[in-house]
Amino acid sequence: MPPIIIFILSISLFMAVAWLISTYNRFIKYKNRIEEAWSGIDVALKRRFNLIPNLIRSVEGYSKHEADIFKTKSDYLAGLTNIADRSQEESRISKSLRGLLALAQAYPELKASANFIDLQNSLNETEEDIQKARNRYNSFVGRFNTLVESFPAVFIARRCGFEKRTYFTLDLATQRELPEVEFSASGVSKK
Repeated sequence: MPPIIIFILSISLFMAVAWLISTYNRFIKYKNRIEEAWSGIDVALKRRFNLIPNLIRSVEGYSKHEADIFKTKSDYLAGLTNIADRSQEESRISKSLRGLLALAQAYPELKASANFIDLQNSLNETEEDIQKARNRYNSFVGRFNTLVESFPAVFIARRCGFEKRTYFTLDLATQRELPEVEFSASGVSKK
């Protein structure tokens, strides 16, 4: 075999091995970043969960029934390892928190309470932290999923067991819902 062909084959083999190593390392990098971003979400969710008892105590005097909604065991949330299950449970808690915050509107003295205002501000900050962490997590999941489905990286993904990840979705407790707007021939109307 002529030396030029041996040289070209050597370079080709080197480039193929370099690409395999580089692609595998990108999978590992995104996997680690996803885990790191998930820990950021988990910390923010735990901080929010720790605020709930204080919110309950400040509201309990006004409405015992509504405050009982939040008697959820933290052990139950800690036992949820599946992101889809955790997302669903956290969304349920968010909806209940949204109801609790709406309850404050019915009691002006509660709404004016400095303690309740501080708790509500802490909840707003925590919800912003959750949203930032969720966006970061979903960004890395998107990159990872694109790599898993891209050709020829899909072969490495299959061979090494890398599978698409689930995006984390969550309705935030402080999220404001916009009114539905309907357009018709007679004009715009709110529902």
